Amino acid sequence: MYLITSYLRAPTRALRLAALLGSIALTFATEARAAPVRVYAAGSLVAALKDVIAASGLPAEAVAAPTFGPAGLLRQRIEDGEEADLYLSADLAGPRRLAEAGKAKAVVPFARNRLCVLARADLGLTPDNLLDRLLEPDLRLATSTPGADPGGDYAQAVFERAESVHPGAKAVLDRKALKLLGSPNAMVPMAGRSPSATVFLGNNADALLYYCSGQGGTMKEAPGLSLVRLPSNLSVPATYAMALITDNPDAMRLALFLVSEKGQAILARHELAPISGP
Repeated sequence: MYLITSYLRAPTRALRLAALLGSIALTFATEARAAPVRVYAAGSLVAALKDVIAASGLPAEAVAAPTFGPAGLLRQRIEDGEEADLYLSADLAGPRRLAEAGKAKAVVPFARNRLCVLARADLGLTPDNLLDRLLEPDLRLATSTPGADPGGDYAQAVFERAESVHPGAKAVLDRKALKLLGSPNAMVPMAGRSPSATVFLGNNADALLYYCSGQGGTMKEAPGLSLVRLPSNLSVPATYAMALITDNPDAMRLALFLVSEKGQAILARHELAPISGP
């Protein structure tokens, strides 16, 4: 098992990370082209991963249609015996858990995200007034589901940060948070609409605490929204990581491409910050 994290702090971390992945790939080099790569990936990666696969240089038939969903639930499915070659999560904890259970050969961070609040524009939310407004009793705040989706876990971390700014805030936010995303019992998206857009098109909440990436598309689906970045005293890091589960050589090639300069540039176009760089 490899936990590839220390390379991220080195001055030449991108080259070092690629070299280490390459050394792992050598152990798979004698394998004939296997069955199509089975990828389980966080729902926040839908658009980015499709572009990564298309640009990877792998034949179209080498990668099966990815399985997308809340990363925590996907991890549970792998733990329960479903077969995947590559697991792309919106956190480090899920891939590390698979590795610790002996179900993954390596854990590799590959991107960063941030949390934002998407809200009705007429609420007038700004970074300066954000916490006070979210604490108002009549404001309906939606989040994802902790445990099932890292987005929900990150929301809980934001609530913890809020407690240090405004004593008592965590209890208020915990009590009022509507867990509309990220679990089998969550809100059902409207046909042809994203879950984030459904939150507002269905008048299910006034504000949504979720990832910053991809919300430009949500704002096109549901006009009249604004996107507010969390102030530094509320912000929490969101590190995305992958677990390399099998010795499928095309899965390794896809993983290598994801952390390559070109792969990282594709992620950046989808508002995901590169994990590596010069």
